[in-house]
Amino acid sequence: MAEWMTGDWWVSQYNYLKEYRAQFETPSNVIIHDTTLRDGEQTPGVVFSKSEKVEIARMLDELGVERIEAGMPAVSTPDFEAIQEITSLGLKARIYSFARASQEDIDMASECGVDGVIIEIPTSEPKLRYQFPKWSKADVIERSLESVRYAKTRGLEAVYFGYDTTRADYGFLEELYSAVVLDGKADSVGIVDTMGCTLPGAMTQLIRRLRQQFETTFEIHAHNDFGLGTAISFAAMEAGAAVIHTCVNGMGERTGNAPLEQIAVGLKVLYGLNVKYRLELLDGISEKVAEFSGFPVPVNKPIVGRNVFCRESGIGIDLVMDQPLAMFGLAPSTVGKQGGVVLGKKSGKKSITHKLAELGLRVNDESSAIEKILAEVKDRSIRTKGLVSDEDFVALVKPYLERE
Repeated sequence: MAEWMTGDWWVSQYNYLKEYRAQFETPSNVIIHDTTLRDGEQTPGVVFSKSEKVEIARMLDELGVERIEAGMPAVSTPDFEAIQEITSLGLKARIYSFARASQEDIDMASECGVDGVIIEIPTSEPKLRYQFPKWSKADVIERSLESVRYAKTRGLEAVYFGYDTTRADYGFLEELYSAVVLDGKADSVGIVDTMGCTLPGAMTQLIRRLRQQFETTFEIHAHNDFGLGTAISFAAMEAGAAVIHTCVNGMGERTGNAPLEQIAVGLKVLYGLNVKYRLELLDGISEKVAEFSGFPVPVNKPIVGRNVFCRESGIGIDLVMDQPLAMFGLAPSTVGKQGGVVLGKKSGKKSITHKLAELGLRVNDESSAIEKILAEVKDRSIRTKGLVSDEDFVALVKPYLERE
């Protein structure tokens, strides 16, 4: 079968046009760096306990995520202890911690036993002008270089994370990366769209330009302020970024980060990359993170929303269960979900027939009863301005049920 059409998905064949793909500079091995336990926890009001962090790390590892950012040890003692416990689990994923550009933070990361450290420091005009007015650009370069070098002396992989990259002056980025890449030998450089304010095409051009100048691995960390987190991430990947940062359910500050579930499915289904993620586990980890965080998943959220594989409209309702790829680009089971039929104003006779069978109910004079039940379902939905629950449906059909 074609790459865009398998038993698990049927997406657009235009994703695979040679003319389109000829523009790609995608690395042969694209990986996910999940930062739910750090950036995800920065969602206002969210606090994960140590045991919850450990469980999420295990689930991410089982899913097949290659890198897990376990937190920032300088935040609190429980964070420090949680990172230590995660590093002791013997997971397949490489474990990273987050650190400011300081020896103290890097020492704490090393003491936690992590494989690498994400070294953050501001780089943009707005950040340096308003948030760090006492820092000159020379200060940023000096602190960055010292921190990268120090991390490597501690045996850590150094990921340079000059945040708000996309609002930084390009001439300054050239100076900065010349120091941290050429002199400091940073293992990789994170391009951080902190405000999620870059168009996908602009990100493609930025990554290409940087790769022409600097021989290093580039990572993309995109926020979703303009609803482009996933698109920006994929644009960076098409231009050569080898690592994509994500959060489960798209958690994170303000509007959040590129969602793990969208990136993992996109890499496999839309791009056809040879990634090994167990997509059927996505729904489970989404639910668990939502439970631990108290951060609800919108019912229409792509991939993991409760209603994304449900149908109210009566048209094509029989295909939802029998031929789901006629109604969806992705078979629900691929991501651990099930297709479903919900009842409301837009339902049809087949919707009623399906729901009766699903609930094991049989009615007298079926043809006439279904007409009447459908009318009552529509009326109730209109009056309540919502769906008809299974419980209400059972009560509604009770007068029409066969008597034993």
